[in-house]
Amino acid sequence: MVAATDSPVRKKTEVVVAARKRSDRWQGQGTLVALRVVVIAVVLGLWQVLSGPVLPEYAVSRPTEVAASLVELLGSASGWSDIRATVIEVVAGFSMGVVLGAVLGLVLGSFPLAGRVLEPLIAAFNGIPKIALAPLFLLFFGIGAWSKITIAMIGPAFVMFYNIYLGLRLRERELVEIVQVMGGRRLHLLVYVTIPTLAAPFFAALKTGGPLAILGVIGAEFIASTEGLGHGLFTAAQNLDAASEFAGLIVLIAMTLILNGLLSWLDSLALKRLGLTPRSRPSAAEHS
Repeated sequence: MVAATDSPVRKKTEVVVAARKRSDRWQGQGTLVALRVVVIAVVLGLWQVLSGPVLPEYAVSRPTEVAASLVELLGSASGWSDIRATVIEVVAGFSMGVVLGAVLGLVLGSFPLAGRVLEPLIAAFNGIPKIALAPLFLLFFGIGAWSKITIAMIGPAFVMFYNIYLGLRLRERELVEIVQVMGGRRLHLLVYVTIPTLAAPFFAALKTGGPLAILGVIGAEFIASTEGLGHGLFTAAQNLDAASEFAGLIVLIAMTLILNGLLSWLDSLALKRLGLTPRSRPSAAEHS
């Protein structure tokens, strides 16, 4: 009797498991990549067909012309010179912004009185549009790379400051008191409380600050520059060269994806070393 009632339940379970496996296969990484490729191919095909008859070709160009401009950009010495200038400015500005924001966040978060005094002033300065500061930095640092680096530094610095500052304020006071009661010194607080607490906000600020640094550099190169991808984009817009404009945007997208990929890899590696990665839940097969 038990076997008779158990058999339909077992068959139903096997059907559900088989359906779930088929769903997992359809949602696998390879399938997702293939679907993305199909979407991109459809968009490019529609773009190629509609450019001219429906969309103004001078404004959107064609994928074939964009590809030719991209090959020309990557095959010329001037193109790589612009890419190198932008990369150097982004990396320098991003690195300086991360260090500045982290130091400010640690100092003001560790000294509550200084935080209460200076945090509203920092918030007021953060309210100024960053691109509005570009002419001021250009007057102070000139048209060279330093004006772009300082503008690129501002965005990541503010993001890092607030993540670290609020992360320190949100530290679990009970953990701090427990470590202190057990005789822990500042080094123990740093290793067992502060670093695990700030790890996730720190890497979240890195991922957010990267695109902000690129945005700052491109905006500053738009305003005044003699080299860089922003300078090339501005020149292409003035010449109504949509193909070169899209080619420069593709390079910027690639730069953003590479930077985000590196930061994501660093995030996963650091959190894994700190033992902060979430544990995977056991499957139904493992329970059985």
